[in-house]
Amino acid sequence: MPAVPSGAGGMTGPSTFDKLKMGAMMGGSVGLIIGFIFGATNIIRFGPGPNGIMRTLGQYMAGSAATFGFFMAIGTTIRTDSERAAIEAFAQARRRPIVMPPQYRRYRSEEEQR
Repeated sequence: MPAVPSGAGGMTGPSTFDKLKMGAMMGGSVGLIIGFIFGATNIIRFGPGPNGIMRTLGQYMAGSAATFGFFMAIGTTIRTDSERAAIEAFAQARRRPIVMPPQYRRYRSEEEQR
């Protein structure tokens, strides 16, 4: 049986552009919901104005979705754009502390045998 080539099997993570799209979609969906809530509240309080209910509500929703989506896409891209050395340094800082160095393990096991 031949060896599996490296990179085969889909073991790579999403690219930066994929994460950008995912952030934009998440921000856009949150923005639509927030735009609907704020738009409906303002229409109830102040009336729809000369544009009508649907157009006013649509403007609130589209504006909020575009704003949230833009900032969420930027934030997701910035957060995932880090160097390998920084990731390794963070992992080393978060590793479990060494409670007992290895040279004392041998001494302890000799003591337990007595």
